[in-house]
Amino acid sequence: MEEHDYVAISSLVLDRIKYENMVREAEELRQQVRSLHLTQRLSLERFSSSPEDVRFYTRFASYRHFLNFWKLVESAVMTKMIGVTNTKASTAGSDRSHTSLKLPPIDELLLFLMYLSLGQPLQDLAERFGVHQTTVSTIITTWANLLYHLLGGKCLWLPREEVQARLPAEFASYPDTQVVLDFTEIYYQMPSDLLSQSEAFSTFKSHSTLKAMIGMAPHGAITFVSALFAGSMSDRDVFKQSGIVKVLQPDMAIMVDKGFHVDNLAPCKVYRPAFLSGKNQTQSTARLRIHVEHCIRRLKGNRLFHGVLPASVCGVIDKLFSVACFLVNYQNGPLMKA
Repeated sequence: MEEHDYVAISSLVLDRIKYENMVREAEELRQQVRSLHLTQRLSLERFSSSPEDVRFYTRFASYRHFLNFWKLVESAVMTKMIGVTNTKASTAGSDRSHTSLKLPPIDELLLFLMYLSLGQPLQDLAERFGVHQTTVSTIITTWANLLYHLLGGKCLWLPREEVQARLPAEFASYPDTQVVLDFTEIYYQMPSDLLSQSEAFSTFKSHSTLKAMIGMAPHGAITFVSALFAGSMSDRDVFKQSGIVKVLQPDMAIMVDKGFHVDNLAPCKVYRPAFLSGKNQTQSTARLRIHVEHCIRRLKGNRLFHGVLPASVCGVIDKLFSVACFLVNYQNGPLMKA
């Protein structure tokens, strides 16, 4: 009769049970980690009780300001995005460290605003929101395109009657002022070819830059944003190619900085500090121009534009910059009292 090693068999059974218990415990631990990750993932609700955090991460004045803006764009977001980011997210990769590649649209907007406000690397945003890095890139591009068309599609340029109706008392001496103009430049990575380098190089900044002209109505709203031009272009050339001449009328006036000579290009009156008669008038105009500088400072408060923009964003930088300008009208209170 064949003898059986019952001790060995018993040992194998115990080992099998022990192994299955270990697998079960490992799966339970994974579930706990997944749950913890989801609760720690960044979302707008985490900032609802902290106005300081809302301002820091989104540049909106308060949580209420943010929600009011969301209500303005929500319907368009739901109809126009049609799950573009979610579809691409599903094919972005299979990184098992991320438990979900799908974000609610309002948190996608938060991610986009954090990118503008803080200039965070894509990898950092991916970790904060628990999504794949490729998904972050897709979200940024999608929202830049969406908000560019959505906010830019609403006529920034105001009719003369509306500007006059909102004219602050400070502009009483210049009642026909339609827009206050100024220029700003942002740094970006040096192009590889020599021709692009020479076109982009700004002698004023001693670096490759992109230049834009921004217009602010007297009551403080941004009403004109040009495209981005190569840093080597003169202010006059940017003025000519910006398209603003087409919307200016003879009964309007523009206010510009000293040294910006566009009198023979503008079809209307030009107020400029250095060429106004009388010292008091000159100082008055200079003080009024400070408001557009404050407006640009709000724009430049977005840290994305503090350093040198990498070449990777060059394809969408024009829209990112324009959207940042458009958002200034929604994120803060007025620059001047009505």
